[in-house]
Amino acid sequence: MAFAIVIPARYQSSRFPGKPLAPLKGATGEKKSLVARCVEAARAVPGAARVIVATDDDRIAAEAEAVGAEAAMTSESCRNGTERIAEAVAALAIDVEIIVNVQGDAPLTPPWIVEELAATLAEDDAFDVATPVIRFDPEYLQRMRADAAAGKKGGTTAVFSPDGRALYFSKQIIPFSERGGDTPVFQHLGLYAYRLRALAAYMAAEPTPLEQAETLEQLRFLEIGCPIKVVEVDPRGLVQWEVNHPEDVPMVERELARRGIP
Repeated sequence: MAFAIVIPARYQSSRFPGKPLAPLKGATGEKKSLVARCVEAARAVPGAARVIVATDDDRIAAEAEAVGAEAAMTSESCRNGTERIAEAVAALAIDVEIIVNVQGDAPLTPPWIVEELAATLAEDDAFDVATPVIRFDPEYLQRMRADAAAGKKGGTTAVFSPDGRALYFSKQIIPFSERGGDTPVFQHLGLYAYRLRALAAYMAAEPTPLEQAETLEQLRFLEIGCPIKVVEVDPRGLVQWEVNHPEDVPMVERELARRGIP
């Protein structure tokens, strides 16, 4: 099985303008841009036939090519990473059936999660999209609920059927448990594996009501009737910090140092 990894990386960001070019210090003290570190993480994934950065900025494209990735120029009008990836795939001669979206703000993405996601989609013809989740431990879930009660936004959660078919994704903590019982809660990780036909169907549809209400791009797939396979993965004790704000940089740098990533 071969697949291509596409990393969406736009320059403009209301929370962190120019984020893909922000320098992050590794274990040896060397600084590399966020997009360079994401490319390095992608290139460490077994089975990845191509690593492509989809961007709307020449500086980001040049940085990606400097560290061995391909670059695909996309429009500034892309509303989310899936649309940007679909544009890149349409512009390039893609010779594999499965595309994996590795987020451009997640340089700590473990390679085995990407590999498992692509393999799951390749083995299950009932689905055209797959995405991973991790199970919240009780302590972390308690902190999430405390933050929600205080009006703070946390991560995205997912609910799915016993066979892994996604039922819903939300920025609220779901499922709601009136008794606070033992029903597990799963955090959604923002990676996706798509078949090419799923990307085409996504682009043929307009943004959907739930997608716009939650500002969650994956809800468009559910609303147009494209089922998503949810894969529970094991992070093996590794934290999954992303770079969403400038203040996230020191946390990611500490984890790069802890893992010995130069």
